[in-house]
Amino acid sequence: MKYSTLFSQTIKTPPREADTINHKLLTQAGFVDQLMAGVYSYLPLGLRVLNRIEQIVREEMNAIDGQEILMPVLHPKAIWQTTKGWDTIDVLFKIQSRTEKEYALGQSEEEVVTPLVMKHVHSYHDLPQAVYQIHWKFRDELRAKSGILRGREFFMKDMYSFHETQEDFDRFYEEVKKAYLTIYKRLGLVAKVTEASGGSFSQKISYEFMILTDAGEDDILYCDACDFCVNVEIAKIKEGDNCPKCSKDKLHKARASEAGNVFDLGQKYPKDFDLPFIGRDGKEHYAFMGCYGIGISRVMGIIVEKSHDERGIIWPESVAPYKAHLIEITNSELRIKGKAEEVYEKLLDSGIEVLYDDRDDVSAGQKFADADLIGIPVRLVVSVKSGDRIEFKKRNKKETELLTFDEILKRL
Repeated sequence: MKYSTLFSQTIKTPPREADTINHKLLTQAGFVDQLMAGVYSYLPLGLRVLNRIEQIVREEMNAIDGQEILMPVLHPKAIWQTTKGWDTIDVLFKIQSRTEKEYALGQSEEEVVTPLVMKHVHSYHDLPQAVYQIHWKFRDELRAKSGILRGREFFMKDMYSFHETQEDFDRFYEEVKKAYLTIYKRLGLVAKVTEASGGSFSQKISYEFMILTDAGEDDILYCDACDFCVNVEIAKIKEGDNCPKCSKDKLHKARASEAGNVFDLGQKYPKDFDLPFIGRDGKEHYAFMGCYGIGISRVMGIIVEKSHDERGIIWPESVAPYKAHLIEITNSELRIKGKAEEVYEKLLDSGIEVLYDDRDDVSAGQKFADADLIGIPVRLVVSVKSGDRIEFKKRNKKETELLTFDEILKRL
């Protein structure tokens, strides 16, 4: 992609209402544009990042035999009445058609997925099942804030599993937990598995995957010596207490942002819809369900909160919009532009995705500033100074090197 043709370019100052790093930097760098509070357009650079996060999540869900589907966003009122969610879930968007029929916009999909899956589950031979989708969700938040961390419209992976027994659900949860930790590692994040209340989804304890960040909305207590972690809201312990799991360290308190969750839904939804299966004993039983969510757009914001400096974003290689940011330092000698074009074409021919800043009317200083703000992992500079070599610099390092094209290809 040539920067001169990219319609979403950088802006000098962040929006006045931006109160978090992710809102400021993603807007300034041209990744997102706010339409209204809690609702954003994802511009070309931002959509590329969103797609990369989505693909990592998809690969790990497929690896544990999750099957991808796509469910409607528009739901009839009746299914939400069946589960009593219509009158009890305060964030549910409700709309009325011209025929005066009422609908809900999906904020979760238990009401849709349960009848859908149970149409195909007749006996215990058909279990377990795990289906997931990556789709837009809507929640009527009273105060949408923190940039794309807390929106009224957001992009999410939600998976639902159905099991013959509680024991089989517990087995599958451990698989999902490992898959989630793998996902966060691939995204360049470290997540803490945190006990939390099930809220409106479940009366049981749920688990949240929390990333430490000052932009978070939760306080957690955690132990450095083991993996113990709990949300402060349900904790019977406090900061400074000995870890109840290992007793090797005292508990630390930190602000954190939820990057994923798992809920043990029990048999609520199959019972609500009265959709049993035939068990091993020949009698009717209700499946045990689990719900597993990862906010794709939320994770994008969390990455920015965790990985930035005073100059801009520092994207992990796994989700960066491009592998390299090629900069041409303009000169009256045409051979410089010719060389930059040649490097650009050779990178593309080698399968390297590159953003090429080919602008003639912008200073070198502005190009460098924009490169730092956008945060692509590697910066390449072609100039008279570099001669027949190319300046190579990693976004998270200060040092620069002069390398041949073949050397750069090996690095990339």
